[in-house]
Amino acid sequence: MTERTGTVQLYTGDGKGKTTAALGCALRMIGHGFKVYMVQFMKGDTNYGELKAKVPGLKIVQSGLATFVDRENPSEEDKTLARKGLELAKRAISSNKYDMVILDEVNVAVEYGLIPLEELVRIIRARPNGVEIILTGRDAHQKLIDLADLVSEIREIKHHYRKGTQAREGIEY
Repeated sequence: MTERTGTVQLYTGDGKGKTTAALGCALRMIGHGFKVYMVQFMKGDTNYGELKAKVPGLKIVQSGLATFVDRENPSEEDKTLARKGLELAKRAISSNKYDMVILDEVNVAVEYGLIPLEELVRIIRARPNGVEIILTGRDAHQKLIDLADLVSEIREIKHHYRKGTQAREGIEY
């Protein structure tokens, strides 16, 4: 078997589907026998369907509160949990246990000042060669866009929320 070269994928934009795209990549990796680790920044609600699915080869940890982060005034607990998530991601990336590490909503955590951009960049640059990294979340910093090998912007054209449809179990969470 030839050695795999890991890339950095970044999914950003104001449209729905960034986490879903990352989970699709995870499912594909797992189907080929690879292991995936996902850190969900700024998420602490345990009602997400991906947390309830028991998928061998996929480990998901949340590193946030179950409430929204105040962009203008994030709490110390929000900051502490985000930094804990970054440390978990760093350990997973360097552990040689995982072939893919997903940092879900990390772009937003950077934008909100919960984790330092330069530390995230260092972690990504120091990754072992075969580790695939996926970064998700709107408002991706230009440094992360420049660092990534693949960047997809998911743009909202139309959304059922605009017609009053509430978040639905199994679709939005």
